[in-house]
Amino acid sequence: MRFCLLLAVAFAALGMSAPSLAQDPQLRFGTDVPRDVEQIYERGLEWLAANQTPEGNWNGGDEGPGITGMCIMAFLASGEDPNFGPYAENIRRAVRSIISTQDQNTGFYGGRMGHGSMYHHGFACLGMSEVYGVLDEDSLWDGAKTDDKERVTIGKSLEMAVRASVTSQKNNPWNAWRYSPDATDADTSVAGAVLMGLLAARNAGIKVPDESIDKALEYFRSMTTNRGEVGYSGIGGGGSANLKAIAALVYSIGKRKDLKEYKAVLGQITVNLEHEEYSYPEYFRYYTAQALFQGDFEAWQKWNQKTAKQLKEMQGDDGSFQSQHGPAYGTGMSLLAMALNYRFLPIYER
Repeated sequence: MRFCLLLAVAFAALGMSAPSLAQDPQLRFGTDVPRDVEQIYERGLEWLAANQTPEGNWNGGDEGPGITGMCIMAFLASGEDPNFGPYAENIRRAVRSIISTQDQNTGFYGGRMGHGSMYHHGFACLGMSEVYGVLDEDSLWDGAKTDDKERVTIGKSLEMAVRASVTSQKNNPWNAWRYSPDATDADTSVAGAVLMGLLAARNAGIKVPDESIDKALEYFRSMTTNRGEVGYSGIGGGGSANLKAIAALVYSIGKRKDLKEYKAVLGQITVNLEHEEYSYPEYFRYYTAQALFQGDFEAWQKWNQKTAKQLKEMQGDDGSFQSQHGPAYGTGMSLLAMALNYRFLPIYER
């Protein structure tokens, strides 16, 4: 109920009238969640909760603030309350973990760990943006064994993270991002992760320069052909289905649906809903779910039904999803591919 109220307030802030919400409650609020999806989600969250470390992150494969951010979103996406729900402490612990990795000078998530990438930074920023404003920060640091100077608020942490993203972009000739915050080249996969983090932060009320968003979206335009092909790095064209889904999503959330590039990319995605991506399949399902939902609700419904059956068969007996990056990544991303059945996260607003 708390999350539904928050969504209603968010819609009001966007200027949506009550009648527009009433026209299609299924579209807005996910009022008819399939039982298979509920079971997948319940079992997946149980696994995430049981396998979280005391420090708040997840081991057993790739780890870092980006994967922790994905897992935060997985908890929130089905309406779990970060203050009083059964997973409230898991969410708080994960938030503390992300903040603990942040370089307090640069704002880069993962900087204090001595490693990490802009991938991690972007997904961590996205997760922190979604929890900002719904988590009561009076309880965030309760019981944590940290110095007072390390007890940064979510808002302050996000402001520093945005600054890190913007600084990295300003120093990049492509006006985008790659693995290192100091990189002088760029690719659409990393750029999509960082740009979604910035868009979510702006949506949450954090100040993000319009110039940064505009230049990043222009980079995506330069990487998109008139036929809807999206390049990885360099000049656009010939990229994977993953990149098409990323591009369609950032055009949508960045309010660029009027672009011919967006319409071409969306057409490439909707023409073959049976497509399976064998390179980074979890990543593909995560972005495709959002791209279709934002662009073609009927196409998303068909794709969602097919994917729910697929994920039900893939889920392990313990509730996890295995992946080449480990079970935490596989589980978090697989749950988020189903998250639009619930539609509680502000970034999923349509």
